[in-house]
Amino acid sequence: MDGFKRNINNIFLIFIFSHLIIWTSVPSLTNNNLPLDLIEALAWGSNLDWGFNKHPPGSAFFTEMFYRIFGPQDWAYYLLSQIFVIIAFFYVFKLSNEIFKNSLLSLMSVLLLESIYFYNFTTPEFNVNVCQLPFWAMVVYYSWKIYNKNHISVLDCIFLGLFGAIGFLSKYLFLYLLLSVFFLFIYLIFKKIKKFDFKYLIIFEIFIVILIPHLIWLNNNDYVTISYGLKRTGLEQSTFIDHIKYPLLFIIKQIGLLIPFFVLVFLLVKKIRFKFNIKDKKLIFLTFVNFMPIILMLITSVITGSRIRTMWMTPFYLFFGLFAVYVFQSKINLKKIKNFLYGFIFLFFLSPALYAYISIKETNKRTDYFGKEISELVERRWNKNFSNEIMYVVGDEWYAGNLSYHLPSRPKWFLDLKDNINKLNPKGGIIYVGNSEILKEICLGDFGKIDRLGYCMIGSKY
Repeated sequence: MDGFKRNINNIFLIFIFSHLIIWTSVPSLTNNNLPLDLIEALAWGSNLDWGFNKHPPGSAFFTEMFYRIFGPQDWAYYLLSQIFVIIAFFYVFKLSNEIFKNSLLSLMSVLLLESIYFYNFTTPEFNVNVCQLPFWAMVVYYSWKIYNKNHISVLDCIFLGLFGAIGFLSKYLFLYLLLSVFFLFIYLIFKKIKKFDFKYLIIFEIFIVILIPHLIWLNNNDYVTISYGLKRTGLEQSTFIDHIKYPLLFIIKQIGLLIPFFVLVFLLVKKIRFKFNIKDKKLIFLTFVNFMPIILMLITSVITGSRIRTMWMTPFYLFFGLFAVYVFQSKINLKKIKNFLYGFIFLFFLSPALYAYISIKETNKRTDYFGKEISELVERRWNKNFSNEIMYVVGDEWYAGNLSYHLPSRPKWFLDLKDNINKLNPKGGIIYVGNSEILKEICLGDFGKIDRLGYCMIGSKY
C-alpha cells in the first residue's frame, strides 16, 4: 500500500512539473512581448506602493520580487505564474488526501482541473486573478484544518488570517471566499459545536493588522481601487433588465466553460447520481467552499444588476475536482480509468498546442508588440541627447510600462505626475509617452514619434 501511495505521489509530482515546464516554455517561445496584465503589474512594481489605481498591491509585489531576481527576462514571469498555479494544485492535492485518505482519488481531484481553462490556457498572463490561486487554496486548506478539529490550533488560525489577507491584497473579490468561510464557521459554531472559541479572533486580528497599510493608502487615495472595481461592473449604467440579463449570462457562461470538466467526470463515473447527506461533515465543508462564493457572486449580480466578467471566476473552481470525486466516489468505475486518462492527456496537450497556434498565427495581439525594440530605439535617442539617467516614465501602463520594464535603468512608472512632483529626483530624466499630437505641442525637451505614439524626453543636456 505504501508503494502504491508513493507511486501516486510521484505521478502527481510528474504532472505538476510537466505543467510548469510546458506552460513556462510555450509562451516564452511563442510570445514576442509579455501580456498586458503582466506589463501592468511590472509597471506598478517599479514604483511599489500599498495600492494602485486599479488593484491592491499583491500582483505588483510578486512581479517586482521576480524582477529584482531575474530582471527583464520574459520567461521568469511565465514561470512565476506557473509557480502560483502548482502551489494551488499542491494544496488541492493535500486537502484531497485529508478528505479521502486515498492518493488515487486525490490525484483525480487535481487532474480534473486541467479541463478548466482557467488553470491552463489563461495562466501565462500573471495577473490579479492568477495571483489569488495559491492563497485561495491555502485559505480553504486551513479552514478545513480548523473545521475538522475539536481543538483549534493557534498556528492554523495565524495561517488562515495571513493567507486570507494576502489573497485579499491580490484582489478584492477574494472577499467572496472569506465570507463563505465566515458563514461556514458560523454554521459550525451554532449548529455543531455550539460554543465559541476565542482563537477565532486570532484570524480576524492577523487579517486586519496585515491590511492596515493598504486601508490607510485607500483612505489617502480616495478609495480609487474600489471606484475602479465598481466601474468595471457597469453598475452605474445598469437598468432593470440587467438584474435578470447579467445573472442569466453569468450562469450560462459558467456552464459553458465547465463542459470539458463535465466530460472528464462522465468518463470517470458509472452513473451521475448522488444524495446530499446533511450529516456528512466533509460534504458540508466542500459545498460551502465550492458553491457559496459562486452563489454570493450571483446574488451580487441579481441585486446590483452588475456584469460579472468571466475571468473574475479564475480561483472559484479550484476545488470542483475534489467535490466531484467526493460525491461520485462510490460510482467511480476503475475499468473506465483509461478513458479518463485519455481524455485528460488529450486536454493536457491540446491547450498548450492551441495557445502556441494562436500566438504564432495571430500577429496583432499585445504579445506581438515590439516593446524591447522600441525601448532600444528610445534609449539610443536618449543617450545621444542627454547625459543623465532615465529615472521616470509617465503614461499608461502598457506603453510607458513597457519602457519601464525594458529600459536598463528600470525607470519608475507614473500614470501622471499630478501630486507626484515631490516624489521625483531633480537629477532624474523623464520620458512622457502618449498622444503624439498633444505631446509635440507641449514637449519642453526632445520629441520623437514611433508608430503614431509620441515620446517626450526631458533630461540634462551634454
